[in-house]
Amino acid sequence: MHTGNNDDVSGISGVDHLALDEVVTFTSELIRIDTTNRGGGDCRERPAAEYAAERLAGAGLEPMLLERTKGRTNVVARIEGTDPSADALLVHGHLDVVPAEPVDWTVHPFSGEVRDGVVWGRGAVDMKNMDAMVLAVVRAWRRTGIRPRRDIVIAYTADEEASAEDGSGFLADHHPELFEGCTEGISESGAFSFHAAPGMTLYPIGAGERGTAWLKLTAHGRAGHGSKVNRTNAVTRLAAAIARIGEHEWPVRLTPTVRAALSELAALHGLTVDAGAPGLDVDALLGKLGRAALLVEPVVRNSTNPTMLEAGYKVNVIPGHATAYVDGRMLPGTEDEFRDTLDRLTGPDVDWEFLHREVALEAPVDSPTFARLRAAIEAFDPDGRVVPYCTSGGTDAKQFSRLGITGYGFTPLKLPEGYDYGAMFHGVDERVPVDALHFGVRVLDRYLKSA
Repeated sequence: MHTGNNDDVSGISGVDHLALDEVVTFTSELIRIDTTNRGGGDCRERPAAEYAAERLAGAGLEPMLLERTKGRTNVVARIEGTDPSADALLVHGHLDVVPAEPVDWTVHPFSGEVRDGVVWGRGAVDMKNMDAMVLAVVRAWRRTGIRPRRDIVIAYTADEEASAEDGSGFLADHHPELFEGCTEGISESGAFSFHAAPGMTLYPIGAGERGTAWLKLTAHGRAGHGSKVNRTNAVTRLAAAIARIGEHEWPVRLTPTVRAALSELAALHGLTVDAGAPGLDVDALLGKLGRAALLVEPVVRNSTNPTMLEAGYKVNVIPGHATAYVDGRMLPGTEDEFRDTLDRLTGPDVDWEFLHREVALEAPVDSPTFARLRAAIEAFDPDGRVVPYCTSGGTDAKQFSRLGITGYGFTPLKLPEGYDYGAMFHGVDERVPVDALHFGVRVLDRYLKSA
C-alpha cells in the first residue's frame, strides 16, 4: 500500500461503490460461517479467521493467525501510517457469535440471506457487520492508494462471547508487541442511530463500560432425608440469599461518562440540569427523558441478576450444598462497595466468589478522538446528535485496556425508526439493513482517515 492523494480526508466519502457492495457480501458470507460460541471452549473461529485474513492479504496487508487453543483463531494485521511519530489506533472486532435456534427464526440464522434490503443472520449486528466494514474500508484504500496518518492495527478476535481467554485476553497477555504504540481503540457498542423522539435522532458513542462481576454462590448445610425437619437446609439458605440479591436496589452512582450523557440528553429535551449537583434525583430526571432514558437507565447503578441454580440429586434427599450464579456488573470506582454489599446480602451461611471478573472502563468524552468520532457521524447525518454512552455490558476493550489502550464503542449504523437495535444482540431474527452497512462504511472510512 502506498501513499496516495489524501485530499478527500475532510470530504464526505472516499469509498468506492465496490466497497459498498463488498460490505454486504462480507457480512453475508461471514454469517454463513458458523462460529457459535457455546462456552466451555465449544467454538471454532478458524474458518472465519481465515476468511478475514485472506481478504486482508488481498488489501496488501500481512495478517497473522494466532491461537492459544487449536481452532480458536485470532487475526492481527497492521497498516503503516504516514506519520511514524503518531500513536497507533486499534480497530477490533470479534468473530464468534452466541447460539441461535433455527426453529425460532424467520430465516435460518446462518444463511446470511439478503432479503428486501436487509442482511439476516446471527452476527449481523454482533458483530460480523463491523468485521465486514473494516475489510471493505481497507480494501477500498488499497484500490485508491490511501494511507492513514497513524498506524492502524486490525484485530479479529476469538472467544469474546465467553471469557475472551482464547481471544483478546490471549493477545493482550502473550502478544503485546503486536499492539505497540496503540493508545486508543474502537470496536462495538456505539455510534448506532437511536430514535428518541420525532425529529430527534441520537448517536450514542461508547465511552465507558461497567465491569464484569460474574459470581458463584455456595451454601452449605446438613445433608439429610427429605422427610425430616432440617434447620440448616443448604437450598433454603441459598434461596434466601438469592432473593435478597435479586430484590436489592443498588444506589445511584454517576460516572463522568454518565454525567455527560445526562447533561447532553437533558439539554436536548429543553431541561437545565447540573448532573454533578448533590442530591440530584436521577430517577426523576430519567422520567423526563422519554425513550432517551433507555440509553442511561441501565448504567446509573451496579446490578446483580441471579441467572442459574444448582442443587440436589433426588427429591427425597436434602443436599449438603447448593450453588447459584449471578451476573453482576460494577460501575467504575464501585468495587469496594460491591464487595461489601455482597457480603451483607449473602449472609454468614453463603460463600461467594468471582467466577469471572473484568475491569470497568472510562474514556474521556472531551478528547480529540471523541471529537473526531462525533464529526464523522455528523458529516453523514447533520441532523443527528452524538451523545456519550456507557454500555451496561462489556467488550474486548476490557482486555485490551491491559495494554493501556483507551476504548471507544464505534460501530456506525444509521437505522430506520422502529428497528430495535438492542433486541438484535443475542436475539431472534438478528438482522441489519443494507443501507446501514453502507452508512457505516462511509463513516468508518472518514474517521479512520482523519484519526
